[in-house]
Amino acid sequence: MSIIRIPGDPPLEVTLRRSARARRYSLRVSQLDGRVTLTLPQRAPEADGLAFVREKEAWIRRHLSDRPEDHVVRAWGTVPYEGRALPLVPGTGRTPQLREGGLAVPGPAEDVPPRVLAFLKTRARARLAAAADGHAAALGIGYRRLTVREARSRWGSCSSRGDLMFAWRLIMAPPEVLDYVAAHEVAHLVEMNHSSRFWAVVGGLMPGYEAPRAWLRANGSALHRVRFGD
Repeated sequence: MSIIRIPGDPPLEVTLRRSARARRYSLRVSQLDGRVTLTLPQRAPEADGLAFVREKEAWIRRHLSDRPEDHVVRAWGTVPYEGRALPLVPGTGRTPQLREGGLAVPGPAEDVPPRVLAFLKTRARARLAAAADGHAAALGIGYRRLTVREARSRWGSCSSRGDLMFAWRLIMAPPEVLDYVAAHEVAHLVEMNHSSRFWAVVGGLMPGYEAPRAWLRANGSALHRVRFGD
């Protein structure tokens, strides 16, 4: 992959991605993070790709302007946490602590975004592990390993070896949404498909899962628009 830059106000950055299956140029503007990607055939000249981007510049800028604004976490604003806007307030000590008035974050203002991010990832792992453990115990089965990471394309996954993966950003959603994703992936330990049998397992673990599933479909992109610092 390579990046081309188009001058303007603001300048545009376009990621070039070559694909052996591509037969024509195609542009995509991500609603998650505003990333602009041009996919071009394997042997297409880069100069032709640049010309195509310039031709579509107005289209790109229109789509970027229509995209909802990012939520940038800064001192002393707010951060989404378990479905609510959690105020960030000055704190003491070495690590952020939940207080009645919000999340108390120690250190200077420039250290707030990375410390809040670390706090969220730690909380996400603990909550997801607890949820997965509970659902696995309800089924009388176990899993091999659990990882939590940044994931753009899916909220969770279950491998054929029994490894579970979850997106840490689920900690920003309401608790029942996180619990639904945990139940969904644990159910794959029994049914590695999305058949009626699979959904019956999910429903047994979490009756009423349809509501948090709908919430995630409607609001999940907003979780990806939370950024930590400029």
